[in-house]
Amino acid sequence: MSSARLKGYQVARGRVMPGVRRQADAMQLPFQDETFDAVICQFGVMFFPDKPKAFSEARRLLKKGGVFIFNVWDRIEENEFANVITTALESIFPDDPPRFLVRTPYGYYDHSTIERDLANGGFSTLPQITKVAARSRAESSQIPAIAYCQGTPLRNEIESRDASQLDVATDIAAEAIAKRFGQGEVDGKIQAHVVTIEK
Repeated sequence: MSSARLKGYQVARGRVMPGVRRQADAMQLPFQDETFDAVICQFGVMFFPDKPKAFSEARRLLKKGGVFIFNVWDRIEENEFANVITTALESIFPDDPPRFLVRTPYGYYDHSTIERDLANGGFSTLPQITKVAARSRAESSQIPAIAYCQGTPLRNEIESRDASQLDVATDIAAEAIAKRFGQGEVDGKIQAHVVTIEK
């Protein structure tokens, strides 16, 4: 990537663009070929039903020399709150534990799989994949428990097993986080991969 283009991305990254919203299907984006210098996707790729197809759409939109940047979560073991909650829920549903977090948001981290899907989407160069670790903090263990158990599709999996257990599952998740990270404010590791590839 040229230094001028990199500087442009850094400037763009630092600006807020209010009101720029357009709903679209990642498998069929409503833009002309070679329209953009950059296509960026923040923690969405894991949910694409056909990743090579979505990647081919991102590539189609890029001008020559343009860049596709996206991030994905690393494996669940590197994301402490999600991992603790997933393990805790096994105690309520031992015969059929909810595995949404493992399967989907934390299930697309393997570098060779990402590289293969990008190649199948038409990219001819290897991506640069950078691991990024950070901390997730909350004022109490209840906050991440509610966020994961009631604010993500994990809720659907809990309710499909026994809708009356949603609050119980949330409380068990909160207790497990408090046991691992202490009472009061909690602080857990999160880790992701940033993937960058040029057209």
